[in-house]
Amino acid sequence: MKPLRLLFAGTPDFAVPCLAALLDAGHEVIGVYTQPDRPAGRGRKLQMSPVKALALDRGILVYQPESLKRDPEAVEQLRALGADLMVVVAYGLLLPTSVLEAPRLGCVNVHASLLPRWRGAAPIQRAILAGDAETGVCIMRMEAGLDTGPVYHRVATPIDPRETGGTLHDRLSELGARALVEALPGIAEGSRAPEAQDDALATYAHKLSKDEATIDWNAPADAIERQVRAFDPWPVAQTSLEGATLRIWSAEAESEDAAGDSAAPGTVVGADRTGIRVATGAGRLCVTRLQPAGKKPMSAADYLNARHLDGARFD
Repeated sequence: MKPLRLLFAGTPDFAVPCLAALLDAGHEVIGVYTQPDRPAGRGRKLQMSPVKALALDRGILVYQPESLKRDPEAVEQLRALGADLMVVVAYGLLLPTSVLEAPRLGCVNVHASLLPRWRGAAPIQRAILAGDAETGVCIMRMEAGLDTGPVYHRVATPIDPRETGGTLHDRLSELGARALVEALPGIAEGSRAPEAQDDALATYAHKLSKDEATIDWNAPADAIERQVRAFDPWPVAQTSLEGATLRIWSAEAESEDAAGDSAAPGTVVGADRTGIRVATGAGRLCVTRLQPAGKKPMSAADYLNARHLDGARFD
């Protein structure tokens, strides 16, 4: 296949493997669009996106408009680049129809779910929270609706019972890069026909918020375990003990018939070097790694060296 003249739009770490894969496959990336540099860290210094860092390292022109919906000059500049196709991966800015139609072959998106399930901002974490057995990536032709376009290529992968939001994020970013390179020849040649999504099967992956991180101990243990895994590394599941916040980094659900199930949800029913066992609405949760306020994450055993939890109750 003749190398394509591509534009690439992406911002976070998730998009980096896709850009790298396009370059390694020999495609001509004529420009990279990424969000403007943002203040970050304690010093609030401006920090470039991971995608911008890779683009500059590879000598690619970088464009950082604040908006493509409200900047006609930026749209005209994009159109003048004469791209065959624009690849969009977690860009974070809405693309108007004028941009979607600018490249000769339109725009394609790498989305981290098996569409139409989990359209939206947080498909990786929502799949874990829901207890889905599998997820995957889709290479989708973009249209005006949110993740509603027809799908050129999809690759599924099982969700491991110990998978976290972070580990699944990393796996899907690499899987998406491979799927993108696989799909491009057929898209360019017109031999890979996109398949329309069934809107009746669509679910929406709302953006994550810190408010969701607070554990409700009345929920079943397996649901809380999924919350802990899905919210690692952000926003991290949390509870409180005697008014102090505790972040829960790792936990395992235990069977509903375990001793201590009659205790009120949130009550510590056992604590030893293997973990801190807490009663829930159904079953127990064994907390194995946690983080007191102002300290680094630590094992349950290390935490118990500093205090006793007999009869304690998490709020």
